[in-house]
Formats: sequence, structure tokens, C-alpha cells
Amino acid sequence: MQLVIDRGGDYLFALKANRPAMLAEVAAFFADPPEALAVHETTDADHGRLETRRHRVTQCVDWLFGERAEPHAPRMPGLATLACVEATRNDGPPSTRYYLASARLTPEAFARAVRSHWAIENSLHWVLDVTFDEDAARNRADNGPENLAILRRLALNMLRTARPKLPISRKRKRSGWSDDFARSIIGQMR
Repeated sequence: MQLVIDRGGDYLFALKANRPAMLAEVAAFFADPPEALAVHETTDADHGRLETRRHRVTQCVDWLFGERAEPHAPRMPGLATLACVEATRNDGPPSTRYYLASARLTPEAFARAVRSHWAIENSLHWVLDVTFDEDAARNRADNGPENLAILRRLALNMLRTARPKLPISRKRKRSGWSDDFARSIIGQMR
């Protein structure tokens, strides 16, 4: 984190259950904030469902690492914003997620940052799982998992750049069926 800040960047981390005390403190803060927080609301209607998200942020962060802090909790250098997203969907239970950020974010800027993260998640991780069935990989020994992850990403990058009008899944299948097609994909590598 410090390296990111030193090089002029900012971080935005989801606060998860691996830090239960910190998560509980932040959740308690947003459940009853000491002051009214600005809210930015977005609504999406995709895939037959309606989802409304309420984004709230605060720059009141000093209390998080005081006496009440979780023992051995990592220090968050440059922490400037705590944020919360409350999502409600017409087809499921509501969910609440919490975030830590080094940038001083408005609710609107926070909403854009979180959506950008999901764009990365959907354009890379989802594609790797669906197209390459990455989550079903059972290699666990030595450098195998890392080596195969690199090869999957290399293959994905080649498939993305070659014949951009065709879906990745179709290019992958055609590469398996036709040596000529596979050579045309690999031949575009520079």
C-alpha cells in the first residue's frame, strides 16, 4: 500500500470478514454515524432484475486505528475515506459492503471507483472462469497454479486481439478444431 501511495496512486480495498473486528467497527459506524452522511444512489435494471445502490462515505477515519483497533490489524497508510454500499435487489436479499480508500472520495466518485472495479472483475476474472473454467482447476503443487494462470492470461490476451468481432469462447473452440485458425491467432502475437 505504501508503495502505491509513494508512486502517486490510491487504493480502494473491500473490507471483508478476514478482519472481523475492523469490519464490525466500520459496520457499527455506518449503522449509526455521528453525523449525516452524503448519499449517492444509483439504479440498474439489467438481466431482468432491478438493483438500487446507496453509496455513503466519510472522511472521519482517525478513530479506526485508535485504542479500539483490532490487535495486529495492518496499518492503512494514507487512509482518507471509509465507504459503504447498500444494495437492494428485487430478486434477493439486500447486501452491504464496506471499503477503505486512500483518496478523499465523494459518494459519486466512490460509486464510479467501485463500478470500475467490477468492470475489471467482469472483463477478466469472469471471462477466465467461464471461458477457461479457471475455478475448476485442481493444480495446487509448486509453481503450477501460477504458471497456468500466466498461460491463461496470455491466451486470453491473444484471443482478445485476434479477430475482435468474434466472441472469445468461439475463437477458443475454433482454435481447438482447426490448426490453421490456431496459427492465425498465434501469428498475430507481437
